[in-house]
Amino acid sequence: MTTRDYYISENRGGTLGIVTEQSSADERFQNSTIRPILKLQNDLLIAVFKNYISKHKNDFYTYSVERKFQFIENAIQKDIKFRNSLKGIVIGLFTLNEYYDYIQNSSNLNKRMMNLVIERLKSQIQLFELE
Repeated sequence: MTTRDYYISENRGGTLGIVTEQSSADERFQNSTIRPILKLQNDLLIAVFKNYISKHKNDFYTYSVERKFQFIENAIQKDIKFRNSLKGIVIGLFTLNEYYDYIQNSSNLNKRMMNLVIERLKSQIQLFELE
């Protein structure tokens, strides 16, 4: 698995955000693992969310921006299948060591991961216009 881990590490990019000696283990993991994966997977996350809209709420496009933000949050926080699909998109790009670190504190890291996905989708709300 060394070649897989090497390939993943080399191709997904470096740390995003600030990591210092005072950073918690979760914060280090977030900035060195989760953020680079989300950046790499951004186009896929956008496509997955557009598909979610088309299958669940086509009138999403008529909502106000604030209502769209609420929809994004609710979709990710309350739709377990959708949330698990998003987690899989991220976890699939963990190295083995990162996965072992992740399973030590998966609950807190999942919260961080989903909050970052929510913020990423909200910050690109203009991409969710009817085409």
